Amino acid sequence: MKRITVLLADDHSLVAEGLKRILEPEFDLVGVVKDGRSLLAAARELKPDVIVSDITMPELNGVEALEELKKDDPEVRVVFLTMQQHVAFARQAMDAGALGYVLKYSAAEELIMAVQAAAKGKTFVTSAIAGELLKAMRSGAGVDNDPVRKLTLRQREILRLLVDGHSAKAIAARLDISPRTVEFHKYSMMETLGISSNAELIRFALECRVNEL
Repeated sequence: MKRITVLLADDHSLVAEGLKRILEPEFDLVGVVKDGRSLLAAARELKPDVIVSDITMPELNGVEALEELKKDDPEVRVVFLTMQQHVAFARQAMDAGALGYVLKYSAAEELIMAVQAAAKGKTFVTSAIAGELLKAMRSGAGVDNDPVRKLTLRQREILRLLVDGHSAKAIAARLDISPRTVEFHKYSMMETLGISSNAELIRFALECRVNEL
């Protein structure tokens, strides 16, 4: 019987090593990557049956990477493994099309079940928040009014780098675009959000915890 192929994405080396020990006895682990951009490239090249990804990663976060992968393959199967217990994070992940949401502290008990479910096209949500998530989805609460979702993928990427203290020039070099393009995106964000200064933009980003999304 063919083993399920899995691609793992986590930017913490020690965590990734621990997850490998959980996954490798049960599945064919075809790759391990450390950021969202590398996840996109590896997924497109390796075409795994299931992707196991952290949500909070450099370059692109896991949800943004999933949104991009869905454009190539609407049937892509992703299980998110995260420290984020707040139902808003889970709602955002499921709205983006994830098939699994597992907390890192329960990975030993739940990750294998989540991957097996995803491989069959079924959904698995950690028991720690399953009831709360179902209640939120039934009530319509969630990310529909999240102002961060009004921003483009590139704008969110730039905003996280601004919060981390990078200059427009440094961001341009990192993303392989011009400083003028960075400034254009910054002012477009301010216009979209109704913000009039750099300080307000950074305050908005911190309040919305964009560096954790």
